[in-house]
Amino acid sequence: MCGRYASSRRPEDLVEEFDIPLRGDLPRLDPSYNVAPTDPVYAVVERPVDEDHPEPERQLRVLGWGLVPFWSKERSSGARMINARMETIADKPAFRRAFERRRCLIPADGYFEWYLTDQVTARGKPIKQPFFIRPRGGDVLAMAGIYEIWRDPSKADDHPDRFLWTCAIVTTRAEDDLGHIHDRMPMMVEPDRRSAWLDPRPGRADLLDLLTTAAPGQLEAFPVSTAVGNVANNYPELVTPLPLHGAPDAH
Repeated sequence: MCGRYASSRRPEDLVEEFDIPLRGDLPRLDPSYNVAPTDPVYAVVERPVDEDHPEPERQLRVLGWGLVPFWSKERSSGARMINARMETIADKPAFRRAFERRRCLIPADGYFEWYLTDQVTARGKPIKQPFFIRPRGGDVLAMAGIYEIWRDPSKADDHPDRFLWTCAIVTTRAEDDLGHIHDRMPMMVEPDRRSAWLDPRPGRADLLDLLTTAAPGQLEAFPVSTAVGNVANNYPELVTPLPLHGAPDAH
């Protein structure tokens, strides 16, 4: 997976989609058609709400995209850890504990990948064509994720921002009909496996079995404007299909 996706759904829609109990006000983010690393993003987690509700409960939270390990000395490391490879997530020190205890779902409309075309610029550089990849039918793409809670050592114990919540998306090798666009893709969590994936209790031996790649034909891909390459651009037209020009037809 590259480093951009779209997330435009309202929190009310996500609460319904992921069967989240309502307790107080919902977190709110503006719709984003160009989510970039370090941006605040929606994530579905399962953990105690507060001391009065000690049992794990499904919640909608806002996390920073880019995981900061609990043992990190600085928060800037999160910008480099937006993705966690499925092949190494259970062993890599930066992700191992989060994978065991703090798993989440990261909802998206779809994600962007860049395809290296056979065309070149006037200076001879290969042209990269962005594609938007989404579920057919407009369903929510529930990407597997992990999250961490980092304690900022520079802030006092009573500081309201002393804890930083961050996340990473779990990715795998793209072996379906989208693999010719990019060799990586986010792991998906199907509705019947969401509860097991979110369960915060450690010790599950079948965690990797809960993750799936998209079945052939489940996702669709189409070329979009190169304007998505600039993080300052953020509007619905970024996910509008464009005609193909030397790029593969992935529909």
